[in-house]
Amino acid sequence: MSPRTPEVTDTMKPKIDLSVYLITDPGLCAARGLVETALAAVRGGATIVQLRDKAAPRDRLISEGLRLKQALAGSGVLLIVNDDVQAAAAIGADGVHVGQSDAAAEAARAVLGEDAVIGLSIQTQAHAAVVDPAVVDYVGVGPVFATPTKPDHARPLGFDGLAAVCRAAAMPAVAIGGLEARHAAAVFAAGADGLAVVSAICAAPDPEAAAGAFALAARDAAAGQSDSVATEAGR
Repeated sequence: MSPRTPEVTDTMKPKIDLSVYLITDPGLCAARGLVETALAAVRGGATIVQLRDKAAPRDRLISEGLRLKQALAGSGVLLIVNDDVQAAAAIGADGVHVGQSDAAAEAARAVLGEDAVIGLSIQTQAHAAVVDPAVVDYVGVGPVFATPTKPDHARPLGFDGLAAVCRAAAMPAVAIGGLEARHAAAVFAAGADGLAVVSAICAAPDPEAAAGAFALAARDAAAGQSDSVATEAGR
């Protein structure tokens, strides 16, 4: 993990490990089941699970979230809800992730309280420059590559663009958009603290093995960055 990853303080906010950030997709998880897919990914090494179902009415989203929360209990893995602050509150999730066009991060913080984890999607250095680190705990940066799981995404950043946005961000960042385990080294070298993954895990024949490959690649990439920092410091 990057040195920027926040540690537990005197609040009750949980430690945030962005290294393997699973985002669920109802279609891709349908055959195996959402909870079963998420649990398999957690066994493989997923550190956060984000419940995302844009088409679900709130009552169904809450029902899915409650099942997922129960399944994840005791695992140490955070449960984040995409967009819907009220659903996140009803579920008792660890936090919420909002986009540039979704509920304001400030409003999410007001509803969920100081101990909640608040994530915000950003695509540009201008977005990064106005994020308030007193409100937002981490940013999701992307898309790095084009991805079919979000057809209305912004123009892909590539690794150079990812690095530019991460440099402008004053908080931990997770990269998203068409990423595979083989991209981990480049993602961490760009300054991100982890990879957010949808189809590479949800659509995998073996989500546990797929998550395991991401976890191993992320650990190796983080260790490589730490070694690089130590080498630079010693010069």
